[in-house]
Amino acid sequence: MEIKVKNCKIKIIQGDITEQTVDAIVNAANPTLMGGGGVDGAIHRKGGIKILEECKQIRATLYPNGLPTGEAVITSGGNLKAKYVIHTVGPIWRGGNSGEAELLFKAYWNSLNLAKGRGLKSIAFPSISTGAYGYPIDKASTVALNAVKNFLEKENGLEEVIFVLFTAKDLEVYKQKVSEIFNL
Repeated sequence: MEIKVKNCKIKIIQGDITEQTVDAIVNAANPTLMGGGGVDGAIHRKGGIKILEECKQIRATLYPNGLPTGEAVITSGGNLKAKYVIHTVGPIWRGGNSGEAELLFKAYWNSLNLAKGRGLKSIAFPSISTGAYGYPIDKASTVALNAVKNFLEKENGLEEVIFVLFTAKDLEVYKQKVSEIFNL
């Protein structure tokens, strides 16, 4: 599925984010930036030691207490096809009344803004916070798609945003939400 906002294509696909040939992939990181399970672990394993070394440097200099929820930092892509990895921490789902939507929106927005600031043209996102952090996919997809839509309506520079969903079920949820949010 593909739609356009101004000069930027938004694609929704099923696949493995570590296999994407884009300027940057987004890592749904944990605050330690040291790898973990799910997307985070897969990116660190496939990207290799260079990503971990750069994350350790970020922790030593910028964020000694861990990357705050909603913030984003960038490292090289290591052994990945992507040139860069943008690491962002999504919120842990606590029922929806603890600012989760605002923090998730901020994670997407800050990732896009970092990519734009670096002059990157293409970025691929996983479904942030919907794995171990328990954010319901239907709610998270609404926030994710609205964040990207709002950013692209205000900013120029990006040419392609890809949502890479790991399961067919998640892909279907995103496709349905795209139809609602973009009035297709």
